[in-house]
Amino acid sequence: MKIHLLFAAALITLFTACGVNVERPTDFTNVNEAANIYPDYRNITIPCNIAPLNVQVKSDAKAYFASIACGNQEVTAGAGEDGKLFFDEAAWKELLTASKGKQLKVNIYAETESGWVKHPEYTIDVAQEEIDPFLTYRLIEPSYELYRQLGIYQRNVTNFDEKVVYENNPEYNSEDNHCINCHNFQNYSTDNMLFHVRAGHGGTVFIQNGKARKLNMKSDSILSSTVYPTWHREKPWVVFSSNRTGQAFHMIHGQKIEVIDYGSDLVFFDVEKETLTNILKTDDVMETFPCWAPDGSKVYYCAAQTPYLKGLDTKAASDAILPRYDSIRYNLMSIPFDAQTKTFGTPEVEVDCNAMGKSAAVPKVSPDGRFVLFTMADYGQFHIWHHSADLYVKDLQSGEVRPLDKANSFAADSYHSWSSNGRWLVVASRREDGSYSRPYIAYFDKEGKAHKAFLLPQKDPEFNLLRMKSYNVPEFSKNAITVSSETLKEVIYDDKKANTVKYSNKIK
Repeated sequence: MKIHLLFAAALITLFTACGVNVERPTDFTNVNEAANIYPDYRNITIPCNIAPLNVQVKSDAKAYFASIACGNQEVTAGAGEDGKLFFDEAAWKELLTASKGKQLKVNIYAETESGWVKHPEYTIDVAQEEIDPFLTYRLIEPSYELYRQLGIYQRNVTNFDEKVVYENNPEYNSEDNHCINCHNFQNYSTDNMLFHVRAGHGGTVFIQNGKARKLNMKSDSILSSTVYPTWHREKPWVVFSSNRTGQAFHMIHGQKIEVIDYGSDLVFFDVEKETLTNILKTDDVMETFPCWAPDGSKVYYCAAQTPYLKGLDTKAASDAILPRYDSIRYNLMSIPFDAQTKTFGTPEVEVDCNAMGKSAAVPKVSPDGRFVLFTMADYGQFHIWHHSADLYVKDLQSGEVRPLDKANSFAADSYHSWSSNGRWLVVASRREDGSYSRPYIAYFDKEGKAHKAFLLPQKDPEFNLLRMKSYNVPEFSKNAITVSSETLKEVIYDDKKANTVKYSNKIK
C-alpha cells in the first residue's frame, strides 16, 4: 500500500510540474484588475541567471495563460484551475540571456465563466549582473524550546536543485540529537567553511580544501563557546563572538520570544595553528556579530554598554539582564587590525544606534568595502522575531546611514548577506505570515539603492507556503559544497578525533 501511495504522489507531482497546454487567447476582454499572483513578482529587478519565476494565479477561473517577453524572445505557460504557471527552464534561460539590461513584459490571461480576460501588463527588469549560483541555509521549525530534525541545505538559485549538506536527525534519535548552526564561508568559496555542532557530538566543523575535521573550541580562558563567525578574506583567521545566551518567553506579546545575551566578547582564532586569543574581554560591554572588512583592516561588530554586569557571575548577570531586555541597545562598532603586527586597535563607534533609540545586529560589509549592511530594531541583538527589524546601510564614503525602504517590510527582516559582486542581497524575512522566515532577494544598484525584494523562486510556487520550515542564515557562495553529508556525519560522530584548541595570550 505504501508503494502505491508513493507512486501516486510521484505521478501527481509529475503532472503538476508539467503544467497545462493552453493556447494563447485571441478573443479576450481587457480588465483593470491586476492578476492576483503569488509570489508577488511585479515590478522587480532580477538577476540574468535566476531560476524561472513560476507563479500561481489565485482567482476563480477555469484556465490561465501567461507570456513573458522581451522583443522577439518569449516564454509562455498555461495552467488549469489551480492557476500554477510553470515556465520551461531552457526557454527561460534563453530569454534572460537575451534580456540583460532590458525589461520583460508580462501578460496574464484568465478564462472566466464569461470568456477570456486579459489582466494589466506588468514589467520585470533584468539586471546585467549575475547572482552567485549557490545559496546555503539552515531549515528549522520555528519553535523555541526544542529542536528535533533540522539541517543545512544548499540551493542552486539558477535552477531548482536543492541538496542536503548535513541533517542532524533524518530519522529522529534522541540519543544522538544535536543542533547545527552558523555556517560561514571564506570569501564566498565553500573550499574553506565552518559550522557549529551543539549538544550531542558538539564541536565546530572546519572544511578546508575538501577535508573536514571537528574541533573542540572550548577554553577556560574565553567567556563561553565560540558563536558568530567571520572569515578573513585571505588568511586562515576567523573572528568569533563568544556568547552566553538565554531565552525568555512572553506570556502575551507579539514578539513571542526574546533571545538575550548576558555576556559576550570577541575572540581571534588561527585555523592552522588551532589557537584562540581574546580580542575584547569585558564584562561591562557586550560585543557580538563580528565581520571582517574585505581588506582586513577592520572588524565591524555590535556592542552594548552594560556597566551593571561588571563583576557579576553567570547567574547574577542573567538575573540583571532579564528585566532590562527591552532597553539593551547595541551600537555599530569597528576595531582596526594591523596584519603585520597582528594587533587590534581601539574600538570606534560607527553608528550610535542607541542615540537613535535603536539597536544594531549582523553587520556585513559589501565586497567593495563601501557599505556596511546591518539590521536595526527597537532593542536587543537577536532580531529574527523583532517586528521592528529592518535593513540599513552605512555609506563608508559619505557617512550617510539610511534604511533600505524598498527591500524592507512590516515584519522582521533579519539575517542578510551580500552576493560576491555586491549587487544582490538576500534577507531572511517573515513578511509572508509573521511566523516563517523565507529568503528574499533584492537588487542593490551602483548608486547604493536597494530595489523591491522578491521571494526565492521555487519550481512549484505553492511550495513556499507548504514547507513548514524557517530559512535561517542564508549565505551566498560561488561554488557548491563538495564534502558529502555522509563524510560530515562520520566527522561529527567521531568524538575521539576532535582536537581541543589551545589558548594564547597573544596572536602569533
